[in-house]
Amino acid sequence: MKKIFAVSFISVGYFLNAQSISNSPYATYGIGDVKYDNTIETASMGGISTAYISDFTSSFNFANPANNSNFELTSIKLEATNENNYFKTNYHDTKSTKHSTYLSNISLAFPLSPKVKMGLSYQPYSSKSYDIVNSTPRYVTIDDVVTQDGYYTNRFKGSGTLNTAQAAVSYKIDQNFAVGLRANLYFGNLYDLNELRSFDKDGFLNAEYINGYETKNSIKNFNFTLGGSYQSLNTRTDKKLTIGATATFGNTSNMTTDYVNSTYVYSDAAQTVKALETIIDQKSTSSKNLLPLQASIGVGYGSENHWFFSGQLDYKKGEDISYFGKTFDFQDTYRISAGGWYLPNYNNFRSYFSRVTYRYGAFYERGSLKINGTSINKFGISGGVLLPFKTSSITRMSGLELGVELGKRGTLKNDLINQNYINLKVGFNFADRWFRKALYN
Repeated sequence: MKKIFAVSFISVGYFLNAQSISNSPYATYGIGDVKYDNTIETASMGGISTAYISDFTSSFNFANPANNSNFELTSIKLEATNENNYFKTNYHDTKSTKHSTYLSNISLAFPLSPKVKMGLSYQPYSSKSYDIVNSTPRYVTIDDVVTQDGYYTNRFKGSGTLNTAQAAVSYKIDQNFAVGLRANLYFGNLYDLNELRSFDKDGFLNAEYINGYETKNSIKNFNFTLGGSYQSLNTRTDKKLTIGATATFGNTSNMTTDYVNSTYVYSDAAQTVKALETIIDQKSTSSKNLLPLQASIGVGYGSENHWFFSGQLDYKKGEDISYFGKTFDFQDTYRISAGGWYLPNYNNFRSYFSRVTYRYGAFYERGSLKINGTSINKFGISGGVLLPFKTSSITRMSGLELGVELGKRGTLKNDLINQNYINLKVGFNFADRWFRKALYN
């Protein structure tokens, strides 16, 4: 059975790399819609993780690798996300919906010793998947009479996924202090295309050639996340205070951006093969500022095996990225999160729902995008449950994870887009004590 899990871990990771993920029109900018960190446990509590040390022995914290003092079992997690986005803009009173279901997390974690714990994970970090066509009327003036003789179309199309693979190690210094280090590898290709066409009033092309602006970002980036934590437990009252902090630093690789401005025609009906292409402008640049400095600090308070609440502040320095031949600078991002969990009474075996872990949270984020002087901000509320398997115990918490996140992004001001969304998450956490030496033959 354990060998089957190991093979599944590898094969599912291959599928994750190949899947297509849809997102909002704001994905046209930069590296697209950021999906990380979308683990159910974290997302259901508003995103808090920096000062979150699980009371149970089966949950590994990748966001702050120092927060794994209680982790004692081998754990495999498989998680999927269903995104439901609802868009609206005052520009032509346009409304639209998009839905997407994808594998959002796969992880394997295990203890190396009572003080050293290790975990491996694989997630989509960001994605682009959009196809937007904007039509503009074209007018001519004949004998002082203005008439429409056709229109222009401006098509924006994007695709690609940026994935992240991680390896994390934590070390417990003593009963209160722990440190951790996570190595992060980001890899993938992000593609953007802008095509300009001219049509007459009957919908026929005025010009055979299409003017296209194409940007391809090839990414292989590597950095580190350093974490630290402090937890004080009052054994008389079972109350505990947790403080945590993380910093991500050390970009060690380049992002290569190839930009081409050209005219061409398509030689196939599917419009995928270019012919008779003439290059107008072409550039190739490299950047090390794809994923710049990030930092987080959190404080939490709770009662052992009963409840926990935490607040968290995240900061990310604005990155710059080439887009259609120009370099765009993104503003610094701040995120405030609050959330926690509640377990009524795990020893009450007469009531299953008393042994269910309930999670809750909320967040507000000032986004990195600023369009027409308006910041594209985001806020939401979340909740979730851990439904324990029949064989689970307080020291071996395996179960079905369910989560939901409701939020809003953007605004209707300045003809921008308001995005409302509902994200549904489901996953499994299989935990057991592996690699244990047999006491008897």
